[in-house]
Amino acid sequence: MSDRPTFTPSVAVPLDAEAFSRRAHGHLAFLYGPRADEVLRRLLTLLAHQAPPPPSAGEGDAPLWSERDQWLISYGDSLLEGERAPLEVLDDFLEARLAEAFSGVHLLPFFPWSSDDGFSVIHYREVSPDLGDWSHVRALAGRRDLAVDLVLNHVSRESLWFVDYLSGSQPGRDYFIEMDPETDLSAVVRPRSSPLLVKVPTRRGPRHLWATFSEDQIDLNFANPDVLLEFIGILLFYLGQGARVIRLDAIAYLWKAVGTPCIHLPQTHEVVRLLRAVVDHVAPGTLLLTETNVPHRENLSYLGLERLSAGHFPDEAHLVYQFPLPPLLLHTLTSGEAGTLAAWLKSLPSLPPGCSFLNFTASHDGIGVRPLEGWLPQHEIDALLELMHRFGGFVSMRTRDDGSDSPYEINITWFDAMKGTRRGPDPWQMQRFLCGQQLMLGLRGIPALYFHVLTGTLNDLEGVERSGRLRSINRRRWLRDELELLLDSPDTPTRMVFEALTRRLAARRGEPCFHPDAPQRVLEAPPELLVLERGPLPDGRRLLAIHNVTDAPQPLTLPALGQGAWFDLLEEAPWAPVESLAPYRCLWLVQKP
Repeated sequence: MSDRPTFTPSVAVPLDAEAFSRRAHGHLAFLYGPRADEVLRRLLTLLAHQAPPPPSAGEGDAPLWSERDQWLISYGDSLLEGERAPLEVLDDFLEARLAEAFSGVHLLPFFPWSSDDGFSVIHYREVSPDLGDWSHVRALAGRRDLAVDLVLNHVSRESLWFVDYLSGSQPGRDYFIEMDPETDLSAVVRPRSSPLLVKVPTRRGPRHLWATFSEDQIDLNFANPDVLLEFIGILLFYLGQGARVIRLDAIAYLWKAVGTPCIHLPQTHEVVRLLRAVVDHVAPGTLLLTETNVPHRENLSYLGLERLSAGHFPDEAHLVYQFPLPPLLLHTLTSGEAGTLAAWLKSLPSLPPGCSFLNFTASHDGIGVRPLEGWLPQHEIDALLELMHRFGGFVSMRTRDDGSDSPYEINITWFDAMKGTRRGPDPWQMQRFLCGQQLMLGLRGIPALYFHVLTGTLNDLEGVERSGRLRSINRRRWLRDELELLLDSPDTPTRMVFEALTRRLAARRGEPCFHPDAPQRVLEAPPELLVLERGPLPDGRRLLAIHNVTDAPQPLTLPALGQGAWFDLLEEAPWAPVESLAPYRCLWLVQKP
């Protein structure tokens, strides 16, 4: 740990029993009206029997995050080695190659599943035997912060709850949303082009059920408090297994009401607030991360900023993804124009203590297109989509309100997305790739690197052909021997990417200006450059992050550079001024107080 002064940290604020009961009752009254007293009694009983042990003295005062927070996003089987449990292989690889690089790992769904690479869950309290068991999960959690998905919008058709529903048995009989197929659902916002209602045979005859994402992922009915309590029990179980971060998957679509868009409804936000109250009470320091791949303002709503401005304390998500960042960064690096990205960064609100962003460029999903709404004109979006097609990618579609299809996400690996510019492929792929990653790592918030970014993975077209799913293009499963050979061989792109990124991660984690709460300011610069200031910290320390986003050298005549001496963080030496910045070159310059 650095002995330099760090930024004033955000800390966990635990809820005592009385405060929790008041907050929980208010949320339940909003959701269930006169049933609130009954549901609260059941909730308190659930907590009394299933909550993890209380934190030790002083644990609740620990900072929520620091500059050392850096996450890896990975499937449990991103790395395979013979007959060993993949979760054990992943843990071993992290210890051998990345012990100091990442403070946490987001372990994508590792439960038994039937489709969507884990996001159609069959058993929420089991580990898929193809991956390992709970001892492997706990081992991962024992060495670094563990983020776990709470897939609460929908469940697999192969789940026992759905079997109950088909037979008319409890508890699953009332867990799903039946709908007359003649109901006008035209107002519903769709993230997919599949039918919204799925016809299923039951003992009571055919029924039509709500299915936002696919016919195998049947939506759950949170208007039934039994469903809510079931998932709070699952959340408590994950905390007991060592999870420190709970990612609320597809949370935006949770609550349904005919005649509304069925996205971001007030009841959905109220459920998030209730879950926040639960973790603040039983496990202070646990973080809630909401997954809402939607336009920027809608995404920010899950931090509850409007309520904060009205005098409320932070009571919704701790973290939201910076979903506009990947597509805007893709536009920036393929067009050579940083103005749009700079304007978006300037628009980001100042966040109160206890709220932050999760920054990333690629994930297990595609690169969302909807977050570009309002930031790029349609012809620029079309040009970006066409370019990604040229670089071997695909585009997934969703259904609009009028029944037409529109682009939803780009499916491509980040390394292949960096093949060139709008003029086509060029020799700058590696430099362009690293520029994008370094830019992301320098932003205010917590950075997360997907496993296949760390390894510079290419498009897995064979995986797409095998699975029939476009997202498989970025979900390759590495054989460990193959990956280790590439990492140990000189001059392979895999080794170059891995070493360059781990070097940047090492530099970042020791720099207080990269604390997630440290101020961020976009400085005036030519459109070919993006220049950020992080800090100043209370002791006066500040950092300049300078990025040439073009394939040509750019003059480096920034007024800020004339204000004293600077230290080059990556070169670990005093900075010697230069007249120009090479194509896609980035600098982290620190000015000591």
